[in-house]
Amino acid sequence: MIWRDLTDPRVVADGIDPEAGLKEPVFENLEIPEALGPVTLVVDDHKIKRYAFTQDDHHPWHLHDSPFGGRVAHAGLLSNDLVQLFTTRYAASRTVGLHTEEQLWFDSPALLGDEVTLSGTYTQSYTRRGQDYVVMEAGATGPDGRSILRHRGVEILRTRPGDVAGRGSTGDGGSGRVGGTADPTLPVAHIGTDSVVPGAALPAMAFTITQEQASVFSRCGEYVRNVHSDLAVARDGGLRIPIVQGQQQCGLVTAMLTRFFGASFLTGGWLRVKFVAPVEVFEPLEVGGVVTGVTPTGDGGADIAAEVWVRRADGRLSTVGWTSAGVPAGATGAEPELPATPAHR
Repeated sequence: MIWRDLTDPRVVADGIDPEAGLKEPVFENLEIPEALGPVTLVVDDHKIKRYAFTQDDHHPWHLHDSPFGGRVAHAGLLSNDLVQLFTTRYAASRTVGLHTEEQLWFDSPALLGDEVTLSGTYTQSYTRRGQDYVVMEAGATGPDGRSILRHRGVEILRTRPGDVAGRGSTGDGGSGRVGGTADPTLPVAHIGTDSVVPGAALPAMAFTITQEQASVFSRCGEYVRNVHSDLAVARDGGLRIPIVQGQQQCGLVTAMLTRFFGASFLTGGWLRVKFVAPVEVFEPLEVGGVVTGVTPTGDGGADIAAEVWVRRADGRLSTVGWTSAGVPAGATGAEPELPATPAHR
């Protein structure tokens, strides 16, 4: 039976250590290029519902039905599996790094029951401001060979998170700045209406990631211990409490963008984010954005660009980024509410 995760945690019952024989995750052990994976996993009911719990995202496309014919995985469902592909070569529980940048291309939705193959490569490594960085490029393909999701990520391979998190930014620079504001005189943007104009705010969403959610997202079910799931590990890393994984914040952004762009985001959306400040578990967050460009296309649709962000309760931005998707004529966003059922009334 193909398992739903990168590793099969059931093997520990037979005395097998899933991390035995893997490399110490330090800069000196990198091989560039270095193949990661491949791994085949199944997008089953449990995987979808577990992600819905960790992200507090119970959209009907994932739990009931979608425009693609049946249930589909959340846009960000496989993104953390891609980020974590390095743990097929390196010991996950000995990793104390920081994800600094993420870029995703959404090519097609993963369908319920799909057996998906993940593979990646460490393509580049470098040192900047005393920190050792590594770049990964990876992708997820469906059972029919179609591309589902492509990923390019940058990570500090090993550091003391409490020290780096205290800086003005955990990133390594880059183009452009995200202000985190929209024009308050404009109505909120909704696809399919005249409200989608530069300066208009995207419909915002509020979240609070609890310790249970962060722990499950960060692979406690595979017996992985890290600064996101374990208080002792977080304290050893100079943190006062576990922090929310950058990729989990990225998933909050993709939830908002699925609702804003609708089906178009799952079949041609693009997102690039930088993680610029830490988020502790239990910290209230607001995910927002602003339209920055609307370019009409020949078919009557438009290519829409936006800035996006995650804002902490103290007003500081923790994640900033840029996104775009082509929206055909007549398209609308995804319905944000679940149908009225006894479980959700």
